[in-house]
Amino acid sequence: MDLDTLLNSIFNFENYGELLVLVQNSLWAGAVLGLLGGLMGTFVMKRDLAFAVHGISELSFAGAAFALLIGADIVLGSLVGSVLAALLLGLMGVRARDKNSIIGVIMPFGLGLGILFLSLYEGRAANKFGLLTGQIVSVGTVQLQVLAVAAVVVMLALVAIWRPLTFASVDPDVASARGVPVRTLAIAFMLLLGVSVALSIQIVGALLVLALLITPAAAAMRVTSSPRLVVVLSVVFAMTATVGGILLALGGRIPISPYVTTLSFLIYVVCRIVGSLRTRQGRNGRVLRSAAVPAA
Repeated sequence: MDLDTLLNSIFNFENYGELLVLVQNSLWAGAVLGLLGGLMGTFVMKRDLAFAVHGISELSFAGAAFALLIGADIVLGSLVGSVLAALLLGLMGVRARDKNSIIGVIMPFGLGLGILFLSLYEGRAANKFGLLTGQIVSVGTVQLQVLAVAAVVVMLALVAIWRPLTFASVDPDVASARGVPVRTLAIAFMLLLGVSVALSIQIVGALLVLALLITPAAAAMRVTSSPRLVVVLSVVFAMTATVGGILLALGGRIPISPYVTTLSFLIYVVCRIVGSLRTRQGRNGRVLRSAAVPAA
């Protein structure tokens, strides 16, 4: 394959306007998932659950693959797998060491099951590939409505526990001493995270859900220490990566996930550079102020 052919596979905007009409539902779905991913991602980072997201996505993938094999609803299968993984992590992974070991066991098990179910599936290869890498033209009106309703329910539940969950995430020992139900909040958040992963997989795929639930929040934390601004920037970054990825993928012949993950990664790199520059400037400013103070 020569360079021109490769570039045309990645970026080809012929008849772009006509194609854009076909993915209106996908754009709305991407915006909804960006909002959900940005909100959930802030707590994923605060609670150090980046590894857990990957573990949940593997069982979610296995559930979706099994549903595809038996002809059931893929979203429902994905949701069942995610919730089961979230419950396992929430109930068994009390300590960080236990949680990491459990995730390490769940990940290969879920991925192995998913590959087994896909290998037994005799339908379209695109359906198999879509579970792993996402799809942009598969979101129907009914699916969009179900996605929006489920996302709203998750976000309302997250808002309802926002303050105690923030307290428990920052300092669980003090929160527990103050009477905050730390364990119950942990299980509740893991369930919400499981549902969020299941909803995200249908757009960005099982293997790359991290770009939606982790990278935007990690980028936001690089440029600000304000809790409110972190949430706002995380949502903006997640929506930019998701919607922007869909718009770019529409002009190419490759799956959506490379576009989403590349945008998300570039945002993180820029934020990391900006954060490093601000830290360096602050350090230099402190040195200059110290030098200006006369010795006693």
